[in-house]
Amino acid sequence: MTLPPDPDAPIPDDLTPASPYDDGEVEEDELWFMPAPLDEDPADMPWAAPRHAGPDLRAATWAQAQADLSAPLARAALALGALDERVRIGPGGLRQRLICSEVAELCWHLGDRVTVDRLALYLVLRLAAVGEDASVLARAAWAVRRLDRGGDLQADLEDLPGFLGRARRDDSLDIDLSVRPMGAEFDALAQDWRTEVDSGQGLHPLTRAALAWHGWRRRGLSGESAQLEGAVMAARLGGQVLRAGGLGFVPLAMGSGSALTGVGDARDRLAAWLRGIEQAALRGLMEADRLSRWQALAVERTATMSGRTPKHLVHALMAWPLVSAPMLESETGASRAAVQRNMLRFEDLGLVREVTGQSRFRFWRLEM
Repeated sequence: MTLPPDPDAPIPDDLTPASPYDDGEVEEDELWFMPAPLDEDPADMPWAAPRHAGPDLRAATWAQAQADLSAPLARAALALGALDERVRIGPGGLRQRLICSEVAELCWHLGDRVTVDRLALYLVLRLAAVGEDASVLARAAWAVRRLDRGGDLQADLEDLPGFLGRARRDDSLDIDLSVRPMGAEFDALAQDWRTEVDSGQGLHPLTRAALAWHGWRRRGLSGESAQLEGAVMAARLGGQVLRAGGLGFVPLAMGSGSALTGVGDARDRLAAWLRGIEQAALRGLMEADRLSRWQALAVERTATMSGRTPKHLVHALMAWPLVSAPMLESETGASRAAVQRNMLRFEDLGLVREVTGQSRFRFWRLEM
């Protein structure tokens, strides 16, 4: 009869697996829990993320893309020149309306939800805004001023903090600014960006503007929340192709957002850029035609109305996409009662349409 094993008896050494924590030296090859040594570059291992060098976006590459895209460049320049000429000859208020539309579209495509109606009210009445809305509307108003003023572009390039309105706010605790490069970091990135833009001096202004936009984004000069700044600078750079006294900038977003969202190599990005400019210019020409027709109709239908207020109202209505009685009072200098009385008459004549359906706090837009 076989007796059961004694549970308290020691287990023979040859039946116990070796422990890596036992005293004594253990060869590295025997440490089963450690990864095997790599004989190759970790980046070459199957599980490593693929390496991407990124597209070549040097000035020479943009020059080659420009040569390949001569026909789209010519179409974009032709449409842009036609719009510039329309701004010179009228109708009145067209340039301001185009600037507001362009800034609102830029904001929309770049993440700031600002409608052209809301922007117009903010610009004229300076309606109070709080929190995130305050910085978004302030940035949109800044873009309107920069596109409207023209000025010395070279001076703006050399003084980017001044152009961006950051010169007096470098020490601000504003969250909107704290997420962007500032101080010495911004200066270094800006200098690198200017060097790249200067390397494209031989490019067509529209191509150079594309180089500047993508270089701005690549360096994160405005962070993620204020890319409107780079778009405005690119629009000003592209405006060098235009004569003084006209539009003064290149519209990028009124037709679509393709100019701002181009990806791929330099050729793909330039193709999207030129397509976006052409579409924006064509939309601007359509707006000019609509305003011209409305102006002729307004002059004809208000010919029998007395006083200067109707004429001033026509000019204000052409300059702003949406108006209210306080806006028109500020723009025309007429009394509130005169404005409201004339706007009711404009409604009866089929020149404007009230959009709120309310008896108070009413807003009007052109009936076109």
